[in-house]
Order: sequence, then C-alpha cells, then structure tokens
Amino acid sequence: MTSQYTIVGAGAIGGTLAVHLHLAGADVQLIDADAAHVAAVREHGLRIEQPSGALLAQLPIRTPEEAPEQLGAVLLAVKAQATDGVAAWIAPRLADDGWVASMQNGLNEATIASHVGAERTVAAFVDLFADVIGPGVVQDGGIGAIALGEHAGPVSDRVRTLAHDLRHWGEPIVTDNVDGFLWSKLGFGAMLVATALADADMGDLIDRHRTGMHALVREVLSVATAEGIALEGFDAFVPGDYLAGDAEADAATDGLVAWLATQTKKRSGIWRDIAVRGRRTEVPTQYGPVVAAGERHGIPTPLTAWLVDAIVRLETGAIAMDEAHLAELDGMAAA
Repeated sequence: MTSQYTIVGAGAIGGTLAVHLHLAGADVQLIDADAAHVAAVREHGLRIEQPSGALLAQLPIRTPEEAPEQLGAVLLAVKAQATDGVAAWIAPRLADDGWVASMQNGLNEATIASHVGAERTVAAFVDLFADVIGPGVVQDGGIGAIALGEHAGPVSDRVRTLAHDLRHWGEPIVTDNVDGFLWSKLGFGAMLVATALADADMGDLIDRHRTGMHALVREVLSVATAEGIALEGFDAFVPGDYLAGDAEADAATDGLVAWLATQTKKRSGIWRDIAVRGRRTEVPTQYGPVVAAGERHGIPTPLTAWLVDAIVRLETGAIAMDEAHLAELDGMAAA
C-alpha cells in the first residue's frame, strides 16, 4: 500500500522531504502559502539542487485556501512561530486516523499536541542544510540527520513507516528520545544563530569566537540537563563535550568546524531570513522555552536572552550585522 502524506510548508525542509518521499514511491501533496512558490511548482515542478545534480518532482500543490477538507498523515514544516496558527488550521481537517509530525526547528510538539492531541503528534528532529533559493527551487547544502519518534508513547508503526518512506533521502534514526536530539540541536543551533549577527561563514565565526560560543552552548545544555533530558549527539556535534570542560569543548569545536567546512552551505538559515529574505526569524519561538525552563530551574540564561534580543534588533533594523556583536558575546561570557 502506498503511503500518503500532506506536507504543510513546502520550503527548505518540507520541499526536500517531499521530493525524496516522492522518489521513494510515496503519494505526496503540498500546501504552501507563498503564491509565487506555488505557481512555480505547478509550472515547473519542485527542484532540489544538489552538488551531484538536480532532483525534480512534479507534485500537486495548493494554497491553504485550496486545501482539501480532510487530511491524513501531515508533515508540518512551517517556521516555528507559525506552528500555533497552522496547527489550529489543521486540527478540524485531520481525519480520525490522521496525525501530525513536526518536521521543524525548535520544541513544537507540545503546541501541535494542544490542537490535535498528544496521541496524534509525532516528534521529529530534522537537521537539513537546505535553503529555498527561488520559487520552486531548494538548494541542498550538505548531509544532515533526521530522528523520528512519538511525542507520547513508544516508537510506533507509523514512525517506522515514515522512516522507511524516507529511504531515498537516507536512514532516519528511530528513537524514543527525540527530545534528546531536539535539545542538543538547540545547543548547536545557538552557535549558528549567533553567527547570523555577522556577515561571514558560520564555521569561521564559531572558530574565532569560541569563548562566547562555548558559554552559549553550555547555558542551553545545562537547562536541558536540568529538564532531565538525555542529550544525543548528531552529525559532528558532541553535546557532552561542551559540558565536560574547556579542553573537551575545544576539541569538539575543532571537529565541528572541520565538518562545517565540508558543507556547501556556509551561512545559517537565520542569516538568510534576515539578509536575503528580509523577514522575521523563528529565534524567539525556538529559544523562549529555553529561557523559561531556565527560570523554572533557577538557571540564569543571560547569553541566550541576549542572543534572542540581538536577533530581534537585527531583524528590525535597530542594529546591523557586525562581528563586533560576537566580540560582545565573548566579553559577556568571559565576565
């Protein structure tokens, strides 16, 4: 039996997953709010640019206004700040046996579950180095990782089926500890977010500003540990080393910077949102829960709060991209 998926949000993550699911034989339809993107996919198909060549899929795509009245398996791939509104839109359309997987950045599962129920929510960690570079075109910037599991309960057949259906992309990790990956990614991602404050390559900035970067990671991962999270490593990120000591953190960053150098994507998605697309980022939605959890546990998170504020000021034009901001972060961390 052919698996059927509706992907809501056909951008970098959603578009990449859609093409690979289609090429593995799944039945895929797309829903996206960007009229130009929708028009381009209808006319030319959805194209994934890879270093080894392009992948092209002719897929049905609709705007939300044109969406079917009933949805089954939904892969949600919108920006984190849109999750609440889009999940509320999905809920009345979800079939009795339907479910929603959060193929997003951040901790969005609880928000989705508040609308569709925990038993119909699938948790996912997605670390794809992809960008939308034009209507109907996604650029694949390097190999990442995916982990899948249930939001409430042990790994299920639907999770195993989704992992199998993604085989054209690669081999997703099937786990009961998606939270361990999501929190580790918040630590890793904090460094990538910080690099958006300057107009230079991610790996170079992380390498040059280790004092601030390491302190930022430790802050996020200390909150995760207080939350009872068993942190999971992925790609070239080794979370435990950042909590172990300076030497271990330096060695971990050596490996991470070397790995980033192998990726064709050199700037973060947050940098692209601000510098190229001129739009608000998902940083406040992603890192607000970290600050809130820190408050619950009595763990100060001044660097995380500073980072969120700095990104908001950058988005709104109150400050400009400048590596001096990272020097400020280094100074705060050293103090």
